Amino acid sequence: MAFKKKKKSDPVLAFLENNPTISVRERDAALNYLVSFVNLLRPKPSDTDEEIQQHFSKVIRLLYEFPASLNTLRTCIIAQLVNSNLVPMFTESGITVSRGVGRELYARLKHKFLPALQDHNDFLYLLDRIFYRRADYKWVETITREQWGQFFELIKLPLSSNQPLIINQAMVSLQILGAGVSQLGWEKEVIRNTHMKWMQTENPFETQQFLIYELRELILHQAPPEKIRELGLRIKEVLQEARLLVDEIRNGTNEKGTSLSQTFILFQIEQKLTRMELLLDIVDADDQINTNRFVDLFRSVVRYENRKNSILEFLSQTTGYVAYQIAEHKGKKGNKYITSSPKEYWAMVASAMSGGLIIVFVAMLKTVLHKLPLAPFWQGFIYSVNYSVGFIAIEETKSTLATKQPAFTASAVAGSLDTKNNEKPNLFNLAVTVSKIFRSQTASFIGNLIIVFPVTWLMAWLYDICFGHPLVGREEGIAMLQDQHPWQSLSLLYAANTGFFLFLSGIIAGYVQNKMNYGKIERRLAEHPVLRVYIAPARLQRIASYLHGHAGSLIGNISLGFFLGMSGLVGKIFGIPFDIRHITISAANTSLGFYGVGWESINGRFLLTVFIGVLFIGFINFLVSFSLAFIVAVRSRGIHLRDYPEFLQILWKYFRSHPLDFFRPRKRIDHH
Repeated sequence: MAFKKKKKSDPVLAFLENNPTISVRERDAALNYLVSFVNLLRPKPSDTDEEIQQHFSKVIRLLYEFPASLNTLRTCIIAQLVNSNLVPMFTESGITVSRGVGRELYARLKHKFLPALQDHNDFLYLLDRIFYRRADYKWVETITREQWGQFFELIKLPLSSNQPLIINQAMVSLQILGAGVSQLGWEKEVIRNTHMKWMQTENPFETQQFLIYELRELILHQAPPEKIRELGLRIKEVLQEARLLVDEIRNGTNEKGTSLSQTFILFQIEQKLTRMELLLDIVDADDQINTNRFVDLFRSVVRYENRKNSILEFLSQTTGYVAYQIAEHKGKKGNKYITSSPKEYWAMVASAMSGGLIIVFVAMLKTVLHKLPLAPFWQGFIYSVNYSVGFIAIEETKSTLATKQPAFTASAVAGSLDTKNNEKPNLFNLAVTVSKIFRSQTASFIGNLIIVFPVTWLMAWLYDICFGHPLVGREEGIAMLQDQHPWQSLSLLYAANTGFFLFLSGIIAGYVQNKMNYGKIERRLAEHPVLRVYIAPARLQRIASYLHGHAGSLIGNISLGFFLGMSGLVGKIFGIPFDIRHITISAANTSLGFYGVGWESINGRFLLTVFIGVLFIGFINFLVSFSLAFIVAVRSRGIHLRDYPEFLQILWKYFRSHPLDFFRPRKRIDHH
């Protein structure tokens, strides 16, 4: 379609027509011009992503139409580049420079209240003046990499050997970053996880620094461009080896675990290597810049300057790999909760029935404990111990509790979106996985409830027969039923609290298991100098091996038990409506309340409403736990759900064509 010339009222057109030339003798004039130009680029808050991209494309087309304005824009940008200190931008912006997580957090918190003083000759000061709104990075990132590449190709920035001032600053920055990589490469968190082959040959973290020094000497002595290019290629190879070493260390964390300190160091190394690759493009004398790398630098610098004091941004970046390991642990465990065949499906139902039986005894014991004349704290404490023992019993007997599945299966779903080499995941297969998870979750709910409802009632009847009085009286029974009622109580809100605690206990379990791996706890226990004196080596090894395999789940179950047991106490202490509702516990309480009220006194409609309320409690338990776990798993992998807008449509089509797959497995295995 031919481009139609815009009307004179167009603000971009008016700006370019009215400012064909500008005096750039003073940098302030050039800076004001750039500020005005970016103001024209800046979209309205209501603009969609598509509108933002269309507006930017229009600006590029208009720059083609007005070469005088394009020349003025280029002159203004060059005036800022050649007269500014670029080293801080190359070595600091978008790169974490503090020596530790605590110091970086402290620096950001301090600068939130009293921003750091900036040198007016610093190029970052100019960027802050131009992109002065905190949310500017959002629209900058919305504009595609290809569009920015087209813009910078049009501007023709002087990042080549023809500009010695820029080359010299890039070389100094390269040396600074190279020294930083070398120093970080000798940190104990890196060395202890480095394969011996890297120690016995050239260590890329160290080698790159010597090669960069050689490159500096060649540039200073104006060596032939061929020699500079040849050495530049060698340095790029070494930087690639350093990246491979970082990836090797990260891949080893699946078995060895990771720590926040190690994550932070590898994060810094990777940032510096990325920046060094761009700087090599500038100084290697081939007069060619990787446009994609330059665009990535530009976007990351704008984002960093807008978010440089954001604590959430920093924590999100540096804890990503730790969260990944936690989510990965949960994802591996989540695979056992996904059924594919009828045999696995019925095994899940049977396992859930066993879990439901254990919950029956937990609920019965809790009701008995409630009658003890204890202070609120001790009552909450014994509730917590009761829950914890029950959850551990379910884990040790390999039974299933329906509400513990979502925290693990969510990570498995997120893992299927995580593909290598930037390949797009198979969304149809993901829809099939979702159907498997849904039917597996349904199977576990059914298995739990078909045992909890009748067996709890039967146990209440046996109690009445054995002791001559009901465990729950009429008034207490009515109260227990009302506590599960969907609108006569806050049961659905309390169910959301339970969903959060289920998610949090899963995070704790993954964190503990990661620590067990990273800290080599199994070996340390087996070789403990004091324990070896009192415990036989073979027995000590069995204990250490058991803890290595079960510590995460033990701590996770204990934490969940205390979250659920102490919630009511917290509500009483602060005088707020705060409690929990767990579907299996609520089902047991419904049966106890029903027995206490009696067949003859119960209202059928009321009882049906309570039963539906219990099902909704289970749904909210699942929804909150799954959603939170899925968000953590997705973010830890760097996955953006907005990249897959068509997934819901694919899932809906699959549900319409195979609705029964969401409730029972097929007798044959499909090959898609």
